[in-house]
Amino acid sequence: MSDFETSEKAQTTPMLEPRGCKVALLSGGSSGEREVSLASGKGAQQALEAAGFLVTMLDPSCKDDLKALIDGDFDIAFLCLHGKGGEDGAMQGFLEVIGLPYTGSGIWSSALSIDKAKAKVFYQSAGIKTPESMTIGNPAQASLRTVVEDLGLPCVVKPVCEGSALGVYIVETEDELQKALNDLSSISSNALVERFVSGRELTVAVLGNEKPEALPVIEIIPQNEFYDYESKYSPGGSQHLCPAPIGEQATKDVQQMAIAAHVALGCSGVSRSDFILDEAGELWILETNTIPGMTKTSLLPDAGRAAQIGFSDLCVRLIAYALAGRK
Repeated sequence: MSDFETSEKAQTTPMLEPRGCKVALLSGGSSGEREVSLASGKGAQQALEAAGFLVTMLDPSCKDDLKALIDGDFDIAFLCLHGKGGEDGAMQGFLEVIGLPYTGSGIWSSALSIDKAKAKVFYQSAGIKTPESMTIGNPAQASLRTVVEDLGLPCVVKPVCEGSALGVYIVETEDELQKALNDLSSISSNALVERFVSGRELTVAVLGNEKPEALPVIEIIPQNEFYDYESKYSPGGSQHLCPAPIGEQATKDVQQMAIAAHVALGCSGVSRSDFILDEAGELWILETNTIPGMTKTSLLPDAGRAAQIGFSDLCVRLIAYALAGRK
């Protein structure tokens, strides 16, 4: 095993000697976000190798790669897995069993954060505003009248446990609502229907363990109706304004809310929470991601650059947080 040096003196500036550090970089997987995960993995691989790490790329959907993960003399696993099987606590549990440290949040926090309905309970307990919603166990058989009476139209329909805006619909009529629920039933057994909040789309990344700190706020201006899958990952699909031009007070407020969400959900190392700033100046949290993307169009690297943290340095920090948090 390599000899690591970490510093807990400053959560945002951990010290780590990359030379000789053997990293198992996990990307791919079998979720609907597989292609995005592979792209994240390539980006992180380049950054880690540039920093001096010894990187081995492994795909958890391949049994031989899982065996290599168990048998290999790795110092740490760097997770670039998105969605089910990678961001939901499953892989984290596997790594706990084999005794290999890993970047990002632990089992409980990962499972909680990916479940949008359960995460809302913790947001509310922490005093973080989140749009009113209801969970529907069988989307195809939902009572449209109940949904409309409780949440109104337009509203947002999304799977409870998916990321990258997969299966997200903004609906304006009962017919559109029924179609969205029918479509969603093919990819998820549970749907979250949420009151639609119109406003500016913001996202805030948070770094650290015991003393997390927020990176600069990003305002997202999507080319489509909202920040959907295409907007996230297609070149030119969205414009990122960082720092977001929302004023000093709104910036402080949304950063504090992102830190509060990070703490409330028990996140470690890194998280990225998405918000809406409505026309009245109120902030609403939508969801928290425990493994933010690492592609060329991803938000976390953009926020890091705005804070003068290069991509390689960002990856080094994630490893250092992981090692410091598991001592």
